[in-house]
Amino acid sequence: MDTVKTAVSIQKPLFEQAEDLARKLKISRSRLFGLALEEFIRRSENRDLLEQINAAYADEPDTAERTVHRKARQSHRRTLEGEW
Repeated sequence: MDTVKTAVSIQKPLFEQAEDLARKLKISRSRLFGLALEEFIRRSENRDLLEQINAAYADEPDTAERTVHRKARQSHRRTLEGEW
């Protein structure tokens, strides 16, 4: 995989924490930053997906959907009545 060299500026305490963690995990600082960025991107994509799912289910069911749900509940109740 191709790599790109870049420079970033971060606060010194964060840099020191990153140094300590990279040393503890026995990985390079570059690898640590790459992993952190991958995780950040994955979480961002998951948030976007969740927003899309929530938007799709945000509207109230229409009359036909409510009727189907009601009939399904009734059928389910009738099925279980004899089992309890």
